[in-house]
Amino acid sequence: MLKDKQIFAWVLYDWANSAFATTIMAAVLPVFFSSVAGRSLAPHIASSYWGYTNTIAMLFIALSAPILGAMADYQGAKKRYLAVFLVGGIIGTAMLSTVGVGEWVWAAFLYVIARIGFANANIFYDALLPHVAPRGKVDQVSTLGYAFGYLGGGLLLAVNLAMITRPAMFGLVDSEMSARFSFLTVALWWGIFSLPLFFWLKEPPTFPAEERKINPVVAGYRRIRQTIRDIRQYRNAARFLLAFWLYNDGIGTIIVMAVIFGREIGIDQNSLIGAILLVQFLGFPFALLFGKIAQRIGAKNSIFIGLIIYTGIAIGGLFLQTALHFWMLAVAVAVAQGGTQALSRSLYSTLIPLEKSAEFFGFYDVSQKFSGIIGPTVFGVIGQLTGSGRLGVLALVVFFIGGALILATVDTGRSHEMGTTGS
Repeated sequence: MLKDKQIFAWVLYDWANSAFATTIMAAVLPVFFSSVAGRSLAPHIASSYWGYTNTIAMLFIALSAPILGAMADYQGAKKRYLAVFLVGGIIGTAMLSTVGVGEWVWAAFLYVIARIGFANANIFYDALLPHVAPRGKVDQVSTLGYAFGYLGGGLLLAVNLAMITRPAMFGLVDSEMSARFSFLTVALWWGIFSLPLFFWLKEPPTFPAEERKINPVVAGYRRIRQTIRDIRQYRNAARFLLAFWLYNDGIGTIIVMAVIFGREIGIDQNSLIGAILLVQFLGFPFALLFGKIAQRIGAKNSIFIGLIIYTGIAIGGLFLQTALHFWMLAVAVAVAQGGTQALSRSLYSTLIPLEKSAEFFGFYDVSQKFSGIIGPTVFGVIGQLTGSGRLGVLALVVFFIGGALILATVDTGRSHEMGTTGS
C-alpha cells in the first residue's frame, strides 16, 4: 500500500506531527513548564496554569474548526490551509526553545499558538483521507497512519529523553538546555517529514467556479449553517459523533491523567516515562493489527473490541498498586488506543459526503477537542471528593459503555447516504 506515493505521503505526515503530540504535549514540555518556565510559581499553581493553557488552546480550536473546514472545502484549499497551520505550529514549537526561567506567560502563549497549529492542521490532514484511500481501503490507510505516528513520535521522544537524561553525550550543558533543544528537534522533524504531502498529494476537486464567487468567510459561515442541517440529515454521522464524543472523552482522559494518577499512587518517574515509550512502540503493530481485524469484522465491531479493552483498563485502575500493574495497563492501552482512534476516523469518513469532507471533519475535530474537557473534570471532582483518583478512573466506564451503546445504533451499511436510520 505504501508503494502509492499519495498514501505514503499522507501516512508520513502522521509520522511527522506525532513528534509534537509526544514530546510537546505529553512528555517534555509539561515538566519544563513546571520546573523552568514556572519555577517562580508554587507547584500546584504551575499545574493549574498548565491546565488553563490547554483549556484556552482547546477552546480556540473547537470554535475555529468548523468554519475553517467549510472555507477549505469551498475554496478547494485543504492543502493550503494545512500548510498555513503547519507553519504556525512549527514556528510556535521552535520558539519554545527561547523560554527562560520564570517566563511561564511566554511559554503558555507559544504553546497555545503551536497547539492551535497542530490541531487545525489535523482537520485538513484528516479531511484528505477519503480522497487518498482507495475504495474499500480507508480503514487500512487510517490505521497505517496512526501506526507510523506511534513509531515516529516514539522514536523522536526516545532521542529527546536520552538527551535530557544524558546531556553530555549530545554535547549539551544540562537537561534544561536539552529540553529546549528537544523543542527545536520537534519543529525540524515535523517540517521535514511533512514535505512529501505537499509535493506528492493532489488537492481534491472543489466546487464549480460559478459557486465560488462570494467571500470565502461569508461562504464558510453559510456552509456551517448548511452543515448543521446536513448533519441532521446524515443521521448516522450525527449518531457516530455523539458516540465518539463519549468514548473518546474516556480515552482522552486516560491519556491526559495516567501519569498524574501514577504519581499519586507512588509509581516512580522512570516507570512512567518507560510506559509512555512502551505505548508508542507497541501502538505501532497493534494499530496495524486493528486494521487487519477491521477487514474481517468491520470498523464498528473492531471499535467495540477497543472499548471492551478500555472498560477493562478503567476497572483495572481501581486495583492499581505497583509499577508492574501500571506497565500492564500501559500494554492494554497500547493494544486498544491507536486502532480505536484510527478506525473511528475512517468509519466517520465513510458516513459523510466526500465533497464536504473538511467541513464535516471540522465538526469531528470539535468533538475531539470538547471530549477532552468533561472526562478530566469528572476525574478531578470525584478524586477531590473521595481523596483518591481510583474512583475517578472507574467512572470512565460510563463513557465507554455509553459510547458503545450509541455506536450500536449507527448503520454503517449505508455510507454517504442522507436520512438513513440506524439498524
